[in-house]
Amino acid sequence: MRLIIEHLSKTYKNGVKALNDINLDIGQGMFGLLGPNGAGKSSLMRTIATLQQADQGNIQFNDINVFEDPIALRKVLGYLPQEFGVYPNVSAYQLLHYFAGLKGITSKKERNKIVSYVLEVTNLTDARRRAVSKYSGGMKQRFGIAQMLLNDPQLIIVDEPTAGLDPAERKRFLNILREISKGHIVIFSTHIVEDVKELCVDMAIMNQGAIQLRDSPTNASAELNSKIWTKRINEDMAAVQQAYRVLSSSYNPDNSINVRVYQEEHPGDGFTSAEPSLEDVYFFHLDQSAVPA
Repeated sequence: MRLIIEHLSKTYKNGVKALNDINLDIGQGMFGLLGPNGAGKSSLMRTIATLQQADQGNIQFNDINVFEDPIALRKVLGYLPQEFGVYPNVSAYQLLHYFAGLKGITSKKERNKIVSYVLEVTNLTDARRRAVSKYSGGMKQRFGIAQMLLNDPQLIIVDEPTAGLDPAERKRFLNILREISKGHIVIFSTHIVEDVKELCVDMAIMNQGAIQLRDSPTNASAELNSKIWTKRINEDMAAVQQAYRVLSSSYNPDNSINVRVYQEEHPGDGFTSAEPSLEDVYFFHLDQSAVPA
């Protein structure tokens, strides 16, 4: 099972180049697409899901040429966008039966079976008679997964699914994704580094419409071994940023600042070596001027 994206480009009418020669080869399991808002992640997700056309390039999923036969892809696709609407005052149970019918499951017995299954997988069985419009944000996202699973998709795309969720709902949602990634390709688009660290064994960092890095989180972090340094400072942050390549900073209760910098050699002046994190990798590759000294 493979999704192959070759030389994919897309420029919108306002001149924004959303996709710039994207090349990816994605296999089974959870694939993290990490990048800031406006990086082009949603444009890439919509293009893969056949919701918009590319200007050039090709997408192949197994034996399906996606641009030549979008209907064939849609039959094996599950797509959860950033936001989706629900009918007011209609229960999850009723909606799932309705969506199952739209997806071609005409047998009532089969619909009952699959609806019960997806409700159980997403931990919504006890809330099945409640109107989805009354669900919490996390429950709505789990409902989105439930309706997406009705046709047992081979390729699953989820776009910024944990944004705005409280910590408990986020954990529940990530656990569901972890389970359904077995035997499927799941593309998980997010700007939250911790989500990719927890879920994904393969990833890419995207910014300004282009892929900045393609690697596993473990390998990407290892590439920065002995190149990340930290120091607690009380001095002017602007001066530190001029002197060093600062990747991130955080305040302490006494208003001192912990800074993390990239440098191949020891920067001296009170810096100590730090274990590289995926967050370091992320900020390093977002910095377009970050090149090895």
